[in-house]
Amino acid sequence: MTYEEFLRRIPKAELHMHFGGAVRLKTLLQLARENHVSLPEGRANRLYEYDDFDDFLRTFDIVSSCVMKGDDFSRVAYESLEDGVVTGNLRYREMFFNPSVHLLAGVNHRTMMDGILEGIRAAEKDFGVRCRLIPAVHRGHTPEVGQQMMDLLVSEYRDDIIGMGSDSGAGPGEIIAPYADIYKYARKQGLRTCAHAAESPATSDNFTLALDVLKCDRIDHGYDILTDSALVKRAIDEQVYFTCCPTAAATVLEWPDRSHQPIRTMIEKGLNVTINTDDPTMFKTDVGKEFSQACIAMNVDIDRAVQLCLASIDGSWLDEGEKKSLRAEFSTEIGSLRLSMENAGSHH
Repeated sequence: MTYEEFLRRIPKAELHMHFGGAVRLKTLLQLARENHVSLPEGRANRLYEYDDFDDFLRTFDIVSSCVMKGDDFSRVAYESLEDGVVTGNLRYREMFFNPSVHLLAGVNHRTMMDGILEGIRAAEKDFGVRCRLIPAVHRGHTPEVGQQMMDLLVSEYRDDIIGMGSDSGAGPGEIIAPYADIYKYARKQGLRTCAHAAESPATSDNFTLALDVLKCDRIDHGYDILTDSALVKRAIDEQVYFTCCPTAAATVLEWPDRSHQPIRTMIEKGLNVTINTDDPTMFKTDVGKEFSQACIAMNVDIDRAVQLCLASIDGSWLDEGEKKSLRAEFSTEIGSLRLSMENAGSHH
């Protein structure tokens, strides 16, 4: 077993993956036909190729518009978890989804939620992988839309929702404070909270807003805090977890050299980093590929790779008993795989 194979095969938890960015291209084309959605002329088979971040966001909206029926939501949820299991031994995921995108398109919230939950439960039954949900406030929508979305979901699906986040529409200096009341509401419902923050140049101020105004438990991306040593120290002192996404950073933020991405610096400075796919099919990646490529590019040794793997459990929103159980399960399996690799004479 090579080191790359070891990295692919060790069990994984994932904390940053978007439902809408995990639709297989083949599934997308079929759903577009079934639901009579027109795709960009002459570009259907190249839909997952982008000129820039705005083009990616436009494509994301097109993909989301193709998922309409309960069976569509179930299929996408199931296939995304199956892909994680097959490509990278995924065991647990906390999955973002943008309910308001579908609700504003006329999809009933029960159609959406019952479909997603059916797919999640079928995947757990078939593959043993568990998944909890993080509804995300779309930052291109008004706070009122976000609040209505949360009211609907929390009233009926609280047990399946583990937290709340916010995504989409990122940009330099964007103000996320208007969503503070929704975050306060979510915390009152017992939900954990996170936000896409400090993800691109000139957005380091969003990190402070996310912690002090939104009271976030976790930061999604967060690379721009490296421009401020005081923010780095605060993140270390307060044990903030970051859900980083190397392929997304390479594609959207144009940091193609993974060996010199900010993610490597974050790890070296002692920040709590986890490795995630973000939008796996839309970025042509998967759980196993993401983790193995990142570790190899950053010249991470086997001990640090194992730490990165287990950090995803520590940074998750499972309760302490569940974390302890999953950590023991992962550690046992990692130990066996490590022994097999060492016995085969492959070291790193």
